[in-house]
Amino acid sequence: MNEALSAELVNLPTFLVPILIFLARILDVSLGTLRIVLVARGLRAVSSVLGFFEVFIWLLAISQIVQNLTSITNYIAYAAGFAAGTYVGMTIERALSLGRVLVRVIMPREAADLIMYLIARDYRVTHVPAEGINGPVTIIFTIVRRSRLKDVLSVIRKFDPNAFYTVEDIRMASDQATAHSGRGGRRLLWGPFFWFRKAK
Repeated sequence: MNEALSAELVNLPTFLVPILIFLARILDVSLGTLRIVLVARGLRAVSSVLGFFEVFIWLLAISQIVQNLTSITNYIAYAAGFAAGTYVGMTIERALSLGRVLVRVIMPREAADLIMYLIARDYRVTHVPAEGINGPVTIIFTIVRRSRLKDVLSVIRKFDPNAFYTVEDIRMASDQATAHSGRGGRRLLWGPFFWFRKAK
C-alpha cells in the first residue's frame, strides 16, 4: 500500500507537485502553530494528535522535494507554504480565542466605577492602591477568557482612555475563585494574588 501511494505521488503531473507542496506546508505549519499554542496551554492530548498529523504531512511534502531536487519551483512552493502556514495558523488561533489571559490595568485616578462595573458583570477583580511617577494610581487585576478580552479592553478605554494596561497569557488558573458573603455585610472577593474585602 505504501509503495502504491509513493508511486501515485511520483507520477503526479509536474505542475501539480509545487501546488501540493505549497498546500501541504500551509496545513502542517498551521497545525504546528496551533500545537505550540496548545502545549503552552497544557493540553497534552490534543497537542500530541496535532503533532502526529503535522509530521505526517511534512514527510509527504519533503518527500516530493527530495524526489525533485532540480526543481526550484518546488523550493519556492515549500518556503511560500511555510510563510503562509504561519500566518494561517496564527489567524486560526486568534479566531478560536483559546485560553485565558491576565489583564493588568493601571488607572491614574480613582477606579471604583470601573471596578464595580467589572464585578457587576461577573469578572473576578483584585485591585490595590499604588504610587506612580505622577502620584497615586490604582492597579486592577482580572483574569478573562480570550473571547471576552476585546470587550474588557473596550470597557477600560471607555472609563479612562489614558489607562495603561497589559495582557499576559495564563497557562493555568484555579476555577475555585468565587465571590461570596463575608462577615459584617462585606463581599469577600478572590483575585489572582490575594484576598480583599469590598463593602456592598
